[in-house]
Amino acid sequence: MKIREKIFQIIEPNYNNTILAKMYDWVMLIAILVATIPLMFREQSTLFYYFDVIPCGLFILDYILRWITADYRNPKRGAWAFVVYPFTIIAIIDLLSILPTFNFVKDAFKLTRIIRLLKIVRMVKVIRYFEPLRIIMTVIKKQRVILATVFALALFYMFVTALIMFNAEQQINPNDGDYLFATFFDAFYWSACTLTTVGYGDIFPISTTGRVISILSSLVGIAIIALPSGIITAGFMDEINKEKTENKDDD
Repeated sequence: MKIREKIFQIIEPNYNNTILAKMYDWVMLIAILVATIPLMFREQSTLFYYFDVIPCGLFILDYILRWITADYRNPKRGAWAFVVYPFTIIAIIDLLSILPTFNFVKDAFKLTRIIRLLKIVRMVKVIRYFEPLRIIMTVIKKQRVILATVFALALFYMFVTALIMFNAEQQINPNDGDYLFATFFDAFYWSACTLTTVGYGDIFPISTTGRVISILSSLVGIAIIALPSGIITAGFMDEINKEKTENKDDD
């Protein structure tokens, strides 16, 4: 077996049944978690510097290994896979997780907040190494058409209920003398909170008509929100059963 092929089987999630592959996943998971620790504090210390630099070194190594084995990931493209890989979404995420550590990027982005936000991108890498999240992403990819339809339905419903509420609720807010729903965005924000049953309570109708609309919106919203949850749960169980069957066949 070629060295590059062996490396590919270690770093690729589909081959994580071997001890080396599992160890690699755990090392990368720990590196991601360690790299996020400095983001939990306002003050920075020398220890946090190493918490940033050492994981970044592992991220660079991971990026290089995935680049030099790109042809195994996309065998149909052959040598072209090496050219395409840096422009794939996951490779861009990997690169964004590396760049904030380098000084030239810090000099380019004078705002510390931007650097910290770029470092948060590293958490997206957890999807690759954490199996439950990886399975969920697989389910979302397979059911993307159905989920996109449900998402479009939810957006349409929010738009309609927001439009109804914006025109039905004409009460004045006693605190500022303005309408309770001063803009359509306020109504759309209320609709999103109602649909997802979040209910922050910062914007709400006080008229009888507005309250009736809220009741109906909440009842329908529960049904719409339950749709993607059921789809993802069913797909998640199917993927787990599929993996169990494949593992039995391998044994």
